[in-house]
Amino acid sequence: MNLIIQGLDIQNHDLRELAKLAGANHIERITGQAFRLENAQRRENVPEYCADAELDYAFVEQTARLSDFGLVAMDMDSTLLAIESIDEIADMHGVKPQVSEITLRTMRGEIVFAESLRQRTALLEGLDQDALQHVYDERVRLSPGAEKMLQRMKSAGLRTMVISGGFTFFTDRIKTKLEFDYAAANTLEIVDGKLSGKVLGEIIGAQGKADMLKRVREELGLKREQVIAIGDGANDLKMLEEAGVSIAYHAKPIVQKKATYTISHVGLDGVVNLFR
Repeated sequence: MNLIIQGLDIQNHDLRELAKLAGANHIERITGQAFRLENAQRRENVPEYCADAELDYAFVEQTARLSDFGLVAMDMDSTLLAIESIDEIADMHGVKPQVSEITLRTMRGEIVFAESLRQRTALLEGLDQDALQHVYDERVRLSPGAEKMLQRMKSAGLRTMVISGGFTFFTDRIKTKLEFDYAAANTLEIVDGKLSGKVLGEIIGAQGKADMLKRVREELGLKREQVIAIGDGANDLKMLEEAGVSIAYHAKPIVQKKATYTISHVGLDGVVNLFR
């Protein structure tokens, strides 16, 4: 295996100690924030050391290449974006604390997503639809490394998809701006220029995200092993299960426990550093 080490501040002594712990025989620099420790033989004590040093680690097959994959699918809020869009909409309506609390409980897996979305959307009733554009223009920020990751994915031949339990108002614009191949999300009902507090159609929640990914995967004729999925909350777990490689990005503990790899310190470009 190769042991990939990533971090915002990687010290040489950390790399030497990790190489010794893992039995690796060569240290290769990938970027200033990523190193490949080749021919790693042991996993013992590596997680604990990396936790103390605030480093991300991943044991990856030496033959794994980015071009082995055909599709990358990712969550939008707090994954592709560094915000929760519904929380920012709520801020425009003076109900952010109430909505944020429901969002947090949902991400921890304490509330079923569909019910959570209905509760949060109901709190937005009466908000002028222009507030959505204000949020997009003034609040939307990409997570660090997002554009670099997507550029590398596309160069390697992967199709790209954003799947959100949020709203099409944002995914449609993100899809156009970043040239995603696919996008899926929920649709807010707007009546007379104001949010009605309701979501149109069937809510895309945990199962809906998984179904969307599976549909596109099959449409492209790909195997599960050829898909990378990235998410951060409990609502992403079923989607992650539909991918050969799942990545918990700055994620809740419940997601970290079940993902193939965890990235908690570096940006989204850390995903492409895992593979040759």
